[in-house]
Amino acid sequence: MIEIKIPSPGESITEVEISNWLVENGDYVEKDQEIAEIESDKATLPLMASESGKIEILAPAGESINVGVVACKIDTSAKAPKSDIKKEVVQEEKETESKHDSKSNINDSKDNLDYKDVKVSPVAQKLMSENNINIEDVINGLKRIGRNEIEQIIAQKSNQVENTKIEGSRNITHKKISSLRKKLSERLVSVKNETAMLTTFNEVDMTEIIGLRKKYQKHFVEKHGTKLGFMSFFTKAVTIALKSFPSVNSQIVEEDIIYPEYADIGIAVQTPKGLMVPVIRNAETMNLAELEIEIKRLADKGRAGRMSIDDMQGGTFTITNGGVFGSMLSTPILNPPQSGILGMHNIQERPVAINGKVEIRPIMYVALSYDHRTIDGKDSVGFLVKVKDLLESPYKMLLGEKSADEVLLDL
Repeated sequence: MIEIKIPSPGESITEVEISNWLVENGDYVEKDQEIAEIESDKATLPLMASESGKIEILAPAGESINVGVVACKIDTSAKAPKSDIKKEVVQEEKETESKHDSKSNINDSKDNLDYKDVKVSPVAQKLMSENNINIEDVINGLKRIGRNEIEQIIAQKSNQVENTKIEGSRNITHKKISSLRKKLSERLVSVKNETAMLTTFNEVDMTEIIGLRKKYQKHFVEKHGTKLGFMSFFTKAVTIALKSFPSVNSQIVEEDIIYPEYADIGIAVQTPKGLMVPVIRNAETMNLAELEIEIKRLADKGRAGRMSIDDMQGGTFTITNGGVFGSMLSTPILNPPQSGILGMHNIQERPVAINGKVEIRPIMYVALSYDHRTIDGKDSVGFLVKVKDLLESPYKMLLGEKSADEVLLDL
C-alpha cells in the first residue's frame, strides 16, 4: 500500500484544491496515469499515480487541502482486471439485433395503433356496435379526406396550443468559486485601486498581413508544421516597439522603476479554468515561425489544463485578443506588475480614405492600456503608432524604417 501525497505547486503555496478526481474509488489505475486535477491560486497541475494498483480515495474533491497531505492510497498487490471482450461483442450484437427488430416491426405496429384519442359520437358508437365494426375498420374504410375533416384537425390543434401553458425555469445553480478565479479577482481589483490606468486607441489596416497569410499559408504550414496567424505579427511588432519606447516595458518595484532590456511577452489564453497568461521568454530574439510554434505550444497546454507556474511567471508586457470572441473594442486591464497591455479586436471591413479615395479595407481597432505612473501619454501614443506602422508595413520588421529599395541602394 503506497501513499500519494499532494505535491507543492510552487513556493509560498501551502493549500490547494482537488478540483476533480479522474477515477472512481476502487478503480484499478496504471503507473503514471493522471488520477486527479489539483488547482491552486496560480495554476492547475495533474496528480499522477506513482504505481499501478487499486486506488483508495481519501481526500474529497472540491475542498481545500494542505500540501503534503495524503490524497489517496494505491494497493499495488491488486491485479489488473481482465477485460471480457466476448461479453462486449455479444452485447453489441444484441443491440444491433434489437435495432434491426425495431425497424422490421414498424409495419407490424401499424396494425396495432392506439385509437383512444379518436372521438366517437354516441350515435356512431351505436351503429358500430350493431354492425360489429371498430374504429380501425372505419379509418381503413375512408376513401377520401375532405375540407371538413382537415378544418376539424386544425381547430383541434389550435385549441391544444391555446390550452398549453409554457412555464419558465426558476432554478438557480450554485458553483463554488475556484481558488484560481478567486486569486484572479483579487488581482484585478488591486489593479483598479493601485494603478493610474488609462487606455489609448488606434486602428490598423490589416491588408498587408492578410495578403501575406493567404499567399504563403500553405508553404508556411508545410515547412513549420503550424499555421501563420495574426498573433506572431503583433508579438514581433510589440517587441520592436518596446525597444523604441522602453518605458512601456517598465515596472514599479518598491521605490524603483526597472526597465528590462528583454521582452518577455505574455499571451492571454482563455482556458476551461479561466484566463491564463503564459509567457514567451526573450520574444525579441524570435522570428515569426518561432513565435507561432511557441504560441501554439503554450495555448494547447493552457486549454488542456496543464499550465505550470513557471509558464506564467514573469512577463514584461501582455497581449490579449478579444477579437476571437467578436469584440470590436475594449479596454484591457493591466497584468501587474506590468505597465502595459495591448488589446487586439475583431477585423471588420470598413470604408477608409486612401489617397483621397474611399476604399473598403480590413480594419482592426487596437487598444493600449498603460500605467500612467510610469508611462507618459506621449510614449503610450507613440508606442501604439509604432505598432500600427509595423503591422501595416510588415517589411519594416526586418528593414527598420527604410524601404526595401533604400536598403538595396544603401540610402
